[in-house]
Amino acid sequence: MNFNIALLAGDGIGPEVIDQAVKVVNAVAAKFNHEIKWTSALTGAAAIDAVGEPYPDSTHEVCLAADAVLFGAIGHPKYDNDPKATVRPEQGLLKMRQKLGLFANVRPTFTFPSLIDNSPLKRERIEGTDLIILRELTGGIYFGERGRKDDGNTAFDTCTYTREEIQRLAKLGFELALTRSKKLCCVDKANVLESSRLWRETVQNMEKDYPEVEVSYEFVDAVAMRLVQWPSSYDVIITENLFGDILTDEASVISGSMGLMPSASKGVHTSLYEPIHGSYPQAAGKDIANPLATVLSAAMMFEDAFGLKDEAEAIREVVNKSLAEGIVTEDLAPKGIKAYKTSEVGDWLAKNI
Repeated sequence: MNFNIALLAGDGIGPEVIDQAVKVVNAVAAKFNHEIKWTSALTGAAAIDAVGEPYPDSTHEVCLAADAVLFGAIGHPKYDNDPKATVRPEQGLLKMRQKLGLFANVRPTFTFPSLIDNSPLKRERIEGTDLIILRELTGGIYFGERGRKDDGNTAFDTCTYTREEIQRLAKLGFELALTRSKKLCCVDKANVLESSRLWRETVQNMEKDYPEVEVSYEFVDAVAMRLVQWPSSYDVIITENLFGDILTDEASVISGSMGLMPSASKGVHTSLYEPIHGSYPQAAGKDIANPLATVLSAAMMFEDAFGLKDEAEAIREVVNKSLAEGIVTEDLAPKGIKAYKTSEVGDWLAKNI
């Protein structure tokens, strides 16, 4: 089979981890007789430096023409440290989500047997954890009306949701739950927020269409607590944009490293696959960043976008093998044990495919 993949390396360590994912994808393609056409495009700070905007029209056209998008990371200190900057790399991410209709972020959280003691949480708390958080991506407070008044001394941000936006994310959640343990948790703040009351009402009205799914409703503050106490009690979680942003980062520490968790963003026009970590500019160019989250995102791409489970499993197996054999970067290497370079891990993975 032939696949056209848009390659958006982005900023910081993005290009380095993306390079390793490309090695692995090419190895899988050779093994399973597929042909990959890669088309690179600029985004983030790299795009601002080149053309003055973080998500240029030319990049959008590349993404629209692709079967899937493999994405690295966005962000640069020179913009983070300038509160008056009018153009920021992160604006490219929001624009990309809007223009591609990337309405659902699919964020799995699971543990690796060989790394379970790397987690800051106790083994008995996290063993058996295998959950997925679905975060709504194109609505809510990040896209609502915002501004300043009273001569700049008062600021406001508005959280707005439509029933349709909630329904399309909840539908994905119900369908995903049916393929797993048939448990769905809707996370909101319905005791305070009107937008959360619409979330709860909408999901309650959909329950009758999915009688096999056991649905629970929890406030976001309670879930923030339970995620570090009993994460294995959750299966599929659905929530709005801001709550999802916070909860998914909290859940990422369960595995022991943000460098391990992949993600997908399901879209109207195409879908995007990316590691959950940021651009980590302090490590850029040093060949020390952990590429495994990006490689596992490529596995999600094979299974989700292309429907190729064997290819996805081949990637997951080789990643587990690298962890078990200690072929890891410095963030995972035990003290006194050799740490491999980013590029060395990528080479090992590709060779062992």
